[in-house]
Amino acid sequence: MIGLESLRELRHLKVLYVKSNLTKIPSNITDVAPHLTKLVIHNDGTKLVVLNSLKKMMNVAELELHNCELERIPHAIFSLSNLQELDLKLNSIRTIEEVISFQHLKRLTCLKLWHNKIVSIPQSISQVKNLEYLYLSNNKLETLPVALFHLQKLRHLDVSYNCISVIPLEIGLLQNLQYLHATGNKVDILPKTLFKCIKLRTLCLGQNCISSLPEKIGHLVQLTHLELKGNCLDRLPSQIIQCRLLKKSGLVVEDHLFDALPSEVKEALNLDTNAPFANGI
Repeated sequence: MIGLESLRELRHLKVLYVKSNLTKIPSNITDVAPHLTKLVIHNDGTKLVVLNSLKKMMNVAELELHNCELERIPHAIFSLSNLQELDLKLNSIRTIEEVISFQHLKRLTCLKLWHNKIVSIPQSISQVKNLEYLYLSNNKLETLPVALFHLQKLRHLDVSYNCISVIPLEIGLLQNLQYLHATGNKVDILPKTLFKCIKLRTLCLGQNCISSLPEKIGHLVQLTHLELKGNCLDRLPSQIIQCRLLKKSGLVVEDHLFDALPSEVKEALNLDTNAPFANGI
């Protein structure tokens, strides 16, 4: 900790990465480096108990607290008015009822709660209106609340590797959604409203229980990556040809599903739009 005093002289230091086994955030850090805009603490599984000194770091825009054995979202975080991205990966968080307090952090656009033990998302998630990126993969979620789909600015939603069996009809409300990751769940039916999310570029639905892909997949004209491997599909709809930006390299399915497509669909998917002949040269 004596060595941390030297931070006082580093007046232009913006990012600090600490890999240790802290039980509290040293005052040495918060006192001498209030100008930090990014703080990363990877704690190697040691329980981080005292975080009150975080309140002094009013310029922090990005905060990562990994592997700190946190069981709740620390209240000190709600004082960081400039916070834009919060990453609490690899902790032991079971409940996120405190998420309602994020509504006071007007600049928060990215929330990463992946690799925890979260069993449910509270309705109050809808109050965090500026969220654009939400990572909830590798938790214990069984359902997705309707409130989640009131986040109109959401562009990236990752709920992969949970126990979700139903994608609610309200998914269609997310008109700005570009990336949806739901790999490794128990989804068996895709709601038709999903295909109203016409800005989708990446759709990952592998390792589920899906038995059919709706023809409305053709509505996703901006799609460049579609993952369906590990489901119960026996065919792909020919309407997939309408996803003009989707190529074979971005289509992750079993070989027999691709081979069973009509020849003109396979040709379209195999077409390299960057090749000279594609440009009329």
